[in-house]
Amino acid sequence: MSERFPVYFIPHGGGPWPFMDFPKDAAGRGPWDDLADFLTGIDAELGRRPKAVLVISGHWEREPVPTVSTAPAPGMFFDYYNFPPHTYQIRYPASNSLPLAARARALLAESGIASAEDGERGFDHGVFIPLMMIYPHADVPITMISLKNTLDAESHFAIGRALEPLRDEDVLILASGMSYHNMREFRRALPDHVAEATRFDEWLTAAVEDADPQTRAARLASWHQNPDARACHMPDHDHLVPLFVAAGAGGSDAAKCVFRSTILGKPYSGYRFG
Repeated sequence: MSERFPVYFIPHGGGPWPFMDFPKDAAGRGPWDDLADFLTGIDAELGRRPKAVLVISGHWEREPVPTVSTAPAPGMFFDYYNFPPHTYQIRYPASNSLPLAARARALLAESGIASAEDGERGFDHGVFIPLMMIYPHADVPITMISLKNTLDAESHFAIGRALEPLRDEDVLILASGMSYHNMREFRRALPDHVAEATRFDEWLTAAVEDADPQTRAARLASWHQNPDARACHMPDHDHLVPLFVAAGAGGSDAAKCVFRSTILGKPYSGYRFG
């Protein structure tokens, strides 16, 4: 692996899944075990620790401009509901990297992108759940950056492109979302919907793996024109938008599908740029 860090789009799964007791299949596997294997393997795959991680979560999506966390020691933001009491006692005591927060804002400004900061926000489950799997000892600083509430592809590509230099500065960029996120159909396995989800996952993978950066961006920007797209992202597409930031930060690097699994037959994927 080169000195430049890759960019990941990672699935963060459903709620506090590592802390739930799910039924096992005939092979002794739970519904999220594949995702656990993938996330816990990222540290070894990288081969070295970054000095900090910049995380773009699909759960921080209501800001008018990209907003950077500046709390020195973020608390916990339990943005899930109706789960067992013990899942609200989880702690992930990672620190923030204030120099990274300042650098991210500077890069955005250099690209003409207005930004803001938030000194109060804690780690949402799109951050603390996957990072607990990747860095279980909370020994790598984590800085969060929000999406824009427009949720459009083009401005999020631009945010990613502005942040790309961080890859050469010993920073790992993680975009945390889900390539499939239909809350109404999440727990069902209707054959017609499984077919829709399968077709969309195949289309999305082909789009991010396109070798030409401009074509790749154009294909992703047209995601909503795919006939299966809206069936896979309801009621909104906030969990897909982090992928646009990852694609922008990927620069000339095409993605590779480095993870694929299913939830009740519906595929969901993870990608690495670089």
